[in-house]
Amino acid sequence: MTTRPNFVIFIPDQLRADALGAFGNPHVHTPHIDALAARGTTFTNAYVQHPVCSPSRASFLTGWYPHTAGHRSLTRLLQPHEPNLLRTLKESGYHVTWAGMRGDTFAPGVTEDSCHEYGFSVMPTAAHGGDYPEGWARLFYRGLVPEDSGIDADEATIRTAEAWLSNPPAQPWVLFVPMIAPHCPFQVEEPYFSRVNRDDLPDPIPAGDPATEPRYLAAIRERYGLGEVTAAQWREVAATYYGMIERLDAQLGRVLAGVDKAGVADDTVTLFFADHGEYLGDYGIIEKWPSAMHECITRDPLIISGHGIPAGQRCDAMVELIDVLPTVLDMAGATAAHRHFGRSLVPLLREPGREHREYAFTEGGFTVDEEPQFERPGFPYDLKGELQHEDPPLVGRAVAVRDRDWTYVWRLYEQPELYRRAEDPHETNNVAGRPEFASIVERMHEAMLRWLVETGDVMPLEPDPRFPHVELPAPGASAR
Repeated sequence: MTTRPNFVIFIPDQLRADALGAFGNPHVHTPHIDALAARGTTFTNAYVQHPVCSPSRASFLTGWYPHTAGHRSLTRLLQPHEPNLLRTLKESGYHVTWAGMRGDTFAPGVTEDSCHEYGFSVMPTAAHGGDYPEGWARLFYRGLVPEDSGIDADEATIRTAEAWLSNPPAQPWVLFVPMIAPHCPFQVEEPYFSRVNRDDLPDPIPAGDPATEPRYLAAIRERYGLGEVTAAQWREVAATYYGMIERLDAQLGRVLAGVDKAGVADDTVTLFFADHGEYLGDYGIIEKWPSAMHECITRDPLIISGHGIPAGQRCDAMVELIDVLPTVLDMAGATAAHRHFGRSLVPLLREPGREHREYAFTEGGFTVDEEPQFERPGFPYDLKGELQHEDPPLVGRAVAVRDRDWTYVWRLYEQPELYRRAEDPHETNNVAGRPEFASIVERMHEAMLRWLVETGDVMPLEPDPRFPHVELPAPGASAR
């Protein structure tokens, strides 16, 4: 066994934690993910720091919260002067390979600085996009993918990873595998499309009290026409989403088989987690929202396995996805050259019952002054963009503070929310205005303020010299 392990970092997009067998879902068959969990540690209270792809990725790769350096939108990517996990590993002696192509994480030049290899060795052949069945576009549903559709980006990514693992470089190495599935549009080929029995699936979580829920929920339902969606349609979307997850599970299995065939399974740590979740009909809506704080969006399916990590552990401690960075660096024997806010999970891998954090924080949204910078997406995301530009407070900045017992959500332009997690796990009964819970609101609000102050920026480790030498003539010198 090597001292410095290899790492496979496998990251689905838009994957709910409760959509996996390892996290209690009885309807989806995920044997490879479940086996990964059985060989390592499953974190049941892990939370993302942002409900949207790019800001979440920037956060877990830096160990910074989205507000720390303004990574709060799809177009504010990691810059050349900013740190990231992959570059730190590369600079510490790891061979870093990024399988596939995702252009929503690094700004120009950062990929070259952070990786030795990037892209596809097996190219996609499937055309992006396609038609939506009549009446299904606002559910982001395409359904069955024909057998002759070609190789899509995820399959090309997996084939690239398999080819790379057939002749990996000298250890230690990192194989970074960011996937697209199960991100919408909801579509998958056979046999995965028919794997899940639609009639077995439960109805989505119903909406809560319209007087106390965040306004964007009703706005999306009305604008998308989701009040007309039948229970059978919601089950069809969910079954297809689960089919996408079963395909993803098989693809993970192929990557892990490649690791095993290369003879380095005992030397390799696998990290499995997503960037955020998916509404999937809960509360009467679909997809995600930049200020969404519900658990189906923010709870993450974090699993860490391999290289001597004890098998079969479940850890209920409060965990944030920014903890991934110091955890990997800790196991790699590397040191971050920047200040960050993550806390290594290695102590929990040794002792899963210990405490880690009192609170987990998630943030999202914008100020109304930032409206010109909001995205203007095309069909079928166009209605989402229209709502944000027409009514900017709908996507106002928000912070969720969670501990073991409570979820508190503060919204810049709306009333606060408070949910008792054990009794109201789906967060539909907002009790923030009730006097008997005023002390809980006060405590959680104080925790949020302290967090914002402590993490509002980072002081660089290297000081700038005061009174530097300046190569300019003295004032008036040129006239003499």
